[in-house]
Amino acid sequence: MKRFTEKVALVTGGNSGIGRATALAFARDGAKVVIAARRETLALAVVEEIKKDDGEAVFIKTDVSQQLQVQNLFNKVKKIYGRLDFAFNNAGVMAPMRRMDKSTTDTWDEVININLFGVWLCMKYEIQQMLNQGGGVIVNNASTAGIGGLPGSAIYSASKHGVIGLTKSAAVEYTTENIRVNAVCPGPIMTPMLEELFGVKPQMKDAFLSRIPMNRFGTPEEIAGVVLWLCSHEASFMTGCSIVVGGGQTVIP
Repeated sequence: MKRFTEKVALVTGGNSGIGRATALAFARDGAKVVIAARRETLALAVVEEIKKDDGEAVFIKTDVSQQLQVQNLFNKVKKIYGRLDFAFNNAGVMAPMRRMDKSTTDTWDEVININLFGVWLCMKYEIQQMLNQGGGVIVNNASTAGIGGLPGSAIYSASKHGVIGLTKSAAVEYTTENIRVNAVCPGPIMTPMLEELFGVKPQMKDAFLSRIPMNRFGTPEEIAGVVLWLCSHEASFMTGCSIVVGGGQTVIP
């Protein structure tokens, strides 16, 4: 039996990596999937993949750092489906790995606007919709860098610490109104984003791998499985949690 039949799931950044894997997993489990992303060609390919497997999905082009685009996203979700049961706030960017004294305000603006402001903005409208319909589940994509430090990525780490703060605060604010809010904290996952980093700095691959007790990188599908579990009835007594999925990695020193 499919767990999410007749349910509606939103995945931001659902065109690639963890977002793509999660969108496909939601669809396989019966959900109607809304993919919000900036890169249209990649997103439409995911929609077609879902439809070929007899699933239902739509793409709504969205930059989560732009309020008008986010408002448009939720207006369209309400118009198309009338409800939103699950939201995976996954859209995010990394930044060039530099020590803090070499970081720039442009990098700060880009990373914080997408990774933190974008999550807050989406949560604002997700929660409004869920309050109107009597409940729902939100999962935010944080990182092990959100519970520790990541050398060379202070801005990225700060954005993910912020995501965990948003998660915990929203969880306690809405726990009596049938809205659960949790975060998943992936360790190094082999996604196009990480592959791009290794392409620029090949030496980083061994450095990342050395911090993973399982001695391998995770897969997007492994994160998707945790996201769906957090949305399921099996996790109904969980809210405000930050689940580390890092191959034994708990905190980056």
